[in-house]
Parts: sequence; C-alpha cells; structure tokens
Amino acid sequence: MSKRNTQQRRHTIVALVNELGEISVDELSSRFNTSEVTIRKDLAALEQNGLLLRRYGGAIAMPSEIVSDSKEEHVSVRKLAIAKEAAKHIRDHNRIIIDSGSTTGALISQLGSKQGLVVMTNSLHVANALNELENEPTLLMTGGTWDTHSDSFQGQVAESVLRSYDFDQLFIGADGIDLNRGTTTFNELIGLSRVMADVSREVVVMIESDKIGRKIPNLELPWDSISTLITDHHLSDEAKKQIINHGVQVICAVTE
Repeated sequence: MSKRNTQQRRHTIVALVNELGEISVDELSSRFNTSEVTIRKDLAALEQNGLLLRRYGGAIAMPSEIVSDSKEEHVSVRKLAIAKEAAKHIRDHNRIIIDSGSTTGALISQLGSKQGLVVMTNSLHVANALNELENEPTLLMTGGTWDTHSDSFQGQVAESVLRSYDFDQLFIGADGIDLNRGTTTFNELIGLSRVMADVSREVVVMIESDKIGRKIPNLELPWDSISTLITDHHLSDEAKKQIINHGVQVICAVTE
C-alpha cells in the first residue's frame, strides 16, 4: 500500500474518531477493507502524534481538556519539530540507537518512510512504537535491569549488549544542558548513555531550548562526546555560540 493511501486512511480515521467519539479496530478494519494489524499500526502512529487515544479494541477522541491545554500543545509542537529535523539526518539502512525519553520518542512517528533501518533501544515504549511502523525496521533491545526512574533498561547487561554492536547514530535526550560541561541528568545511572555514545559514530542530542542552561549535578555526556545538538528556534544566540565553540553542530528546528 502506498504512503499516500496510508496518510489518507489515517486522516479519515481521525475524522471518524472525532465525529463518533470512539470507534473499534474491527469497525475500522471492515470500513477500509484492511487487516486489524494495519489498523492498530495506524492508531499507534496517530496516538504518537497526539491525534487520538488508543483504548482496548479501538480508539477514542482526544479529551477536550488535553486538546485545549495550550502549554502542553506548545511543548508537543516543539518536540515534533525537533523530531522532524532529526529524522532528516537518518538515511535508509542506517543503524541507530534511540534512547528512552519523550523527545526521542517523538522521533518514531517520523521514521515511517525510512527503509532498512536497524534500531536499538533500551525503552519498551520506543520498542512498541517501532513495532507498529509499517516499514518494519529491525528492532534490537538492550535488555538489562529495569530502572523505574528513567523508565528504561540500564546496567551491566545492557552495556555488554551495546558493546557487541556498532551504530551510525545515537539519538539521545537530556534533563538539561550545562553550557560549560555538556548534557546533564537527574538520574545517577549514566553508564549506559556513555556506552551508547562510545559505540556510535555520531551522537545527536535532542532537547528543547528551555532546558539549555539548566545546571543539574550529574554530567551525562561531555561536549567532546557529542556531534550535533538539535533544539528549537527559541535558543538564544549566546547559548548557541557557546555550544558551537565546543565543536558541536547546532541545528535549530523551526516550529510550524
């Protein structure tokens, strides 16, 4: 099925859900004469883009209080802009790592047109979202010890698995950016992030501009481990200059 037909079907699904309030996978499958697996992938992609909410056996319209929350909408728009920009730098057949996190998670919905991807992750959320893509990238999981704080796998097992591979790119978020030191995090488990960077030829940090300048005690990745930083266009000229002076490429995505 062509990409255009997929987009048209998903557009119609959103219209139906908004009109009816809720709809089942079975009904959608019959209406579009397609498999339930395809419909579930549609719903997963639409939920990832904030257009509906999945429920067991179907989907419901996005609650009005969520849709009308302008602050959350603004955050979502910025993350989506960053994700779209990051996806431009991924070539077909690339071997990439996607770290856990909401900003990196926004990247998944932008990978549907990429062919032959191999994707490693330590996040169940990222893994499930990848599994819903119609282009079916090869999915690798680190395994390891589950960390409830970061909602991801961490520890020596995960690090050992990562060291068995090499990757073209790592896409990773951060809790903050120390303009002098690098990315920072509230989580004390920073070993896996550093191994991810070590086994990747390019390290791409995806972060919203309002986190840049935060000083959080735990240094995650020093500047000399980072290739590119992708943020939104609200980044100040002074902060951008400081980051570039560390030898890091800075890309500011413009929100639509």
